[in-house]
Amino acid sequence: QVQLVESGGGSVQAGGSLRLSCAVSGYTFSRYSEYCMGWFRQAPGKEREAVAVIDSDGYTSYADSVKGRITISQDSSQDNAKNTLYLQMNSLRPEDTGMYYCAAAFRWNTRRCGIYFSMDYWGKGTLVTISS
Repeated sequence: QVQLVESGGGSVQAGGSLRLSCAVSGYTFSRYSEYCMGWFRQAPGKEREAVAVIDSDGYTSYADSVKGRITISQDSSQDNAKNTLYLQMNSLRPEDTGMYYCAAAFRWNTRRCGIYFSMDYWGKGTLVTISS
């Protein structure tokens, strides 16, 4: 059973940085794997929105509001160590506040997935609070 567990959230002042991590279990990564993984967020009173996604080829896609400030990456040291997804967030703004969720789809036809791609698995989230 696939499980995603986020960590790294917290409270920082505007202009600061945070690095979120997502530990993936229940799926065996290999050089033949095809998948799409990403980060989504939901601010209080707003709908959930995509932040960034990455596919099994390393192709990335970002929401316009975070381009240049946020970077999605995956542990690529070894195939069987690709089970951690990261979100490096710099120059944080109060509008970046929200619950951040890790999500994944492990199936065919996930290459070049964009930020609107439908995910199959979701974590429970980690809270990010940015103060002005």
